[in-house]
Amino acid sequence: MASTVTSKKSKNSMTSENSTTSKKSTASARPGYGRLLRTRGAWTFLLPGFAARQPFAMLTISIVLLVQHTTGSYGAAGAAAAVTGVSMALFAPYSGRLADRYGQRAVLVPGVLLHALSGLTLTALALTGAPLWALFVAAVPTGASVPQVGPMVRARWGVKLKDSPLLTTAAAFESVTDELTFVVGPLLATALCTAVDPAAGLVTEASLTLVGGLVFAAQKSTQPSVGGGGHARVEHGSALRIPGVRVLIVTFLGIGTVFGGMQVSLAAFTESIGEPGLNGVLYGIFAAGNMISGLVCGAIAWKVAPQRRLVVGYTALALTASGLWAAHSVPVLAGLGLLVGMCIAPALITGYTLVESLVPTGARTEAFTWLTGAVALGQAAAVTVAGQLEDRFRDGAGFLVPMGGTVLALATLLALRSRLAGRAQGRTVARGVGHRVPVSVD
Repeated sequence: MASTVTSKKSKNSMTSENSTTSKKSTASARPGYGRLLRTRGAWTFLLPGFAARQPFAMLTISIVLLVQHTTGSYGAAGAAAAVTGVSMALFAPYSGRLADRYGQRAVLVPGVLLHALSGLTLTALALTGAPLWALFVAAVPTGASVPQVGPMVRARWGVKLKDSPLLTTAAAFESVTDELTFVVGPLLATALCTAVDPAAGLVTEASLTLVGGLVFAAQKSTQPSVGGGGHARVEHGSALRIPGVRVLIVTFLGIGTVFGGMQVSLAAFTESIGEPGLNGVLYGIFAAGNMISGLVCGAIAWKVAPQRRLVVGYTALALTASGLWAAHSVPVLAGLGLLVGMCIAPALITGYTLVESLVPTGARTEAFTWLTGAVALGQAAAVTVAGQLEDRFRDGAGFLVPMGGTVLALATLLALRSRLAGRAQGRTVARGVGHRVPVSVD
């Protein structure tokens, strides 16, 4: 009897110890930013990647400020920026497809060289008073050659992490990094254009693209192998054929209207009150909201399905964006801008998370570039419309663009949200990507 009792106590003790050890192991293995950044070789592509992705944050506002300075028209400035954005949106998916097929280096090296050359050409034409059509001609290759570094970095994380649960953390980290570029980029571009020279923003953007892109392309060891995931590409063709991806493209178009509408409208507002230097500060507050909420989103252990989070977050975005047009003072506009920014990051992060579970591995770079292009296209349309509204009506009329864009995108998302739910769940189980419903980290 004593022996039996002792044996039972020993087993219970061992079970308790095993349970404690298991809990400690689970806790230590839980995905997090610190563990992600300790991934071997990650910093070799993260640092140059950050510099090389600055064009997406600096390009539009640099063109707007330069062309508005040389022409005196926000409509002309918005149109020139819009041509660049449309060109980027149209060519970005093809850039991603070529990178999947021939390798990132083969696409990046000629791409950054062309971008630097065309960007400097656009600058020279604007400064010499060239006609608007000439600026449009130069804007096409400038936008088409914007390097798709963000999607390429995401693809490199996929190579490094494979089926690790850290993939979800990497998705959040990359979205936060994108938001950080929208803090640094507009502030840097505005400071250069207003304090140094109207052309300084575009010249710096071209230089950063060239240097960062070439250094990033030189990191051969971390880039995805050519032909990897080829079977998936043959099976599925373009990522655009997946219904859920098309729904996400519409939602990202709406997000693009917020970026474009804010850039033009904030510039017009600060000039109207005689404080053009506040443009970068106000846009920086807006972008800081993106970054802060992105950091929080990536650290939360979510128990709600990502498609539901997207609907809730996008509803909040549409509501806050709808109040921008009524703001007529710097403090109110700064506060509303912060709230709008805080609503954007969760939508972006959740959208990218859904892409990783909707799309097979071999087509994800292309899928990411479709979303990047959708933001650029929405931004291009927004700067055009907002520029025209500010020229004709002023008084913050350009802020109606973010409201209209997000409301229309929200209506589409609500009508077609079932396509996200069905596909996301099916792909997750089949491929074991690491994004399960519910997910632990977005």
